Amino acid sequence: MGYYTFFLTLTCVLCFNTIFVRSKDSNLQTYIVHVELPSFPTLSTSSLITQDLQAYYQTFLASTLSASLSTDEPSIIYSYHNVFHGFSARLSPEQVKAMEKKPGFISARPQKTLSLHTTHSPNFLGLNQNTGFWRDSNYGRGVIIGVLDSGVNPNHPSFNDDGMPPPPARWRGRCEFNSTVARCNNKLIGARFFTIGDGTPSDEDGHGTHTASTAAGNFVPGANVFGNANGTAAGVAPLAHVATYKVCTTSCEESDIVAAMDAAIDDGVDIISLSLGGPAQDFFGENIAVGAFSAIERGIFVSASAGNSGPFYGTTQNGAPWILTVGASSVDRKIRATAVLGNNEELDGESTFQPSDFPTTLLPLFYSPNDSFCSPASLGSLDLQGMIVLCDNGGGIGRIAKGRAVRAAGGAAMIIVNQPPQGFTTYSDSHVLPATHLSYADGLRVKAYLNSTASPTATISFKGTVIGDDRAPQVASFSARGPNPPSPGILKPDIIGPGHNILAAWHVSVENNTGTNSNFNIISGTSMSCPHLSGVAALLKSVHPDWSPAAIKSAIMTTADLVNLAGNRIEDQSQSQADAFAIGSGHVNVLKATDPGLVYDMGPQDYVPYLCGLNYTDQQVAVIVNRVVRCAEISSIPEAELNYPSFSVVIGNTSTTYNRTVTNVGEANSIYTVRAALPLVDVRVEPTTLQFSAINQTLTYQTTFTRASGNTTIVNVIVQGFLTWTSARHTVRSPIVGFVE
Repeated sequence: MGYYTFFLTLTCVLCFNTIFVRSKDSNLQTYIVHVELPSFPTLSTSSLITQDLQAYYQTFLASTLSASLSTDEPSIIYSYHNVFHGFSARLSPEQVKAMEKKPGFISARPQKTLSLHTTHSPNFLGLNQNTGFWRDSNYGRGVIIGVLDSGVNPNHPSFNDDGMPPPPARWRGRCEFNSTVARCNNKLIGARFFTIGDGTPSDEDGHGTHTASTAAGNFVPGANVFGNANGTAAGVAPLAHVATYKVCTTSCEESDIVAAMDAAIDDGVDIISLSLGGPAQDFFGENIAVGAFSAIERGIFVSASAGNSGPFYGTTQNGAPWILTVGASSVDRKIRATAVLGNNEELDGESTFQPSDFPTTLLPLFYSPNDSFCSPASLGSLDLQGMIVLCDNGGGIGRIAKGRAVRAAGGAAMIIVNQPPQGFTTYSDSHVLPATHLSYADGLRVKAYLNSTASPTATISFKGTVIGDDRAPQVASFSARGPNPPSPGILKPDIIGPGHNILAAWHVSVENNTGTNSNFNIISGTSMSCPHLSGVAALLKSVHPDWSPAAIKSAIMTTADLVNLAGNRIEDQSQSQADAFAIGSGHVNVLKATDPGLVYDMGPQDYVPYLCGLNYTDQQVAVIVNRVVRCAEISSIPEAELNYPSFSVVIGNTSTTYNRTVTNVGEANSIYTVRAALPLVDVRVEPTTLQFSAINQTLTYQTTFTRASGNTTIVNVIVQGFLTWTSARHTVRSPIVGFVE
């Protein structure tokens, strides 16, 4: 290892090394390789600068050359030095086999291709310009949010820097636009790209522009889509700085995502926002989780979307306990388009495109049960001139694509109706023709009417923007649900926030307007809820700069709302009471989160006993925490023992006891009393009172769960309850999920 001494006098100017490699050899694919650092007595991990690591990583490729059946030499794509020790490279299976024999090798896995999880919402969250907490938090001033997504449109007015201070002195990022037209400023302080062969941080998809502006877009008056949802658009933290990292084009490659996380850590961001993900797996094999752990070690808060595979259970993604995992809910705004049937029945739906000249006269209503999804192939042979076409949602055909097929067949308008899993979750889309989207229940009414007459007719009445839906927030059907597959003992998602029909900045005009950059679009997904929570974290970071990522997460979770605007329990897409696997701790309440009273705090070291308790090997734990771990020398803990703001416990025939430690961040002298309940289970908390005499004082309590007497015959059920600490000023609530065996 003597070559290290040659590099030790160099200054580190590169955060990672990128070699643009795309081999024509079909036997090669991109692998992400984890390695151990060599034992070298004069060097510490922190002293190994980028060039040292690059040289060390290169030795692993050299060991593969003799075994290669490929005509191409292996080459490093990215070298990682923050998120973990390792690199990504184009390799053949034979080259990987040869690499496995080299000392220091840990693992090599083919990279995964991940997907994106795709105005009024700040007001819905209780944030109002020039008043209250928004003003008191300085709108997130001085906080840097790093957004990993599809890039950004730097010329959008959401990223103007009016009223913005210069970036903090700790900022070390850079702007990679190769144009005098596209550039960074005091709002958009960094823009980098990682997608091999793309060559620009610019957003050609729209998703990244939307998420970045949702988190921290500046104030833009007159924001609307087709004149609807008109108002002043703003991100949740409108005076926070934004740094974008382009890791997605049509898809998101894992090697790019890891490289961007590596760079964001070096650049000095405070928040990392990830509106992307893939199927859940053990955390040591989930490089987003590994990168996020390195981020929180440096005090960086990580927020990630829960995924769009709901309403099915066990679909949550990004479920590591050091990540805030965010589900999606609705806001109280509808852009109403009402289907009027020939029997005078009126059914309210939604559509952003609202033509003012659509006739009120009834038109023939067409529906083909044999191809209810309105595929272009089936409609292409039909003459639907002047008809309103009924289409079932889904079938692998996008809602906009259905409209194009209807229009191409001569249809005058379209009514989309949901399938059972989608329930009452409808979308305000920018359709290509007059349309409305109805719930499953209303779709059944339309079909019943179709079957009642030989000459069905309908029209659509467009009613514009309507504020005040008191069922909001409602969990969106697509929002992924727990339990958390890699770790059922950690309740996920953690929180829900606005993610359904969200208006934010867009890269092009959906209205085909020219001569303006002030373009907006309304889209849905946990991709939209994640940046809302990233913005909330920025506001809390601005007010409480000394809070750890775990403290910020705890404040968000323990102050969450459980009721909708009508004062009833939050509902899911079926209008039934939403369970903890849908809402986690509840819906974010920004105003309460800034003053939670108590927090469940943790440092990075507190996760190690938890990881050992998952029965991971020493090497698997080491991959996550980026250092040598010997679980045999550590007192491992069960999942439910982690100092988490929620409980997910197994109730067997014997009692189980778990500890929690809370930190007082409220009044110095305060007394909290406990209340806990869980059906079929006796819950005992000791002590029942916590008395604090100082700020930042910590106290520990124990919670014991015992199957209630008389309920021993009830097995294999899931029950839900709560544990709440209450003082004169604060209520600190933790949800409980019990798996009764």
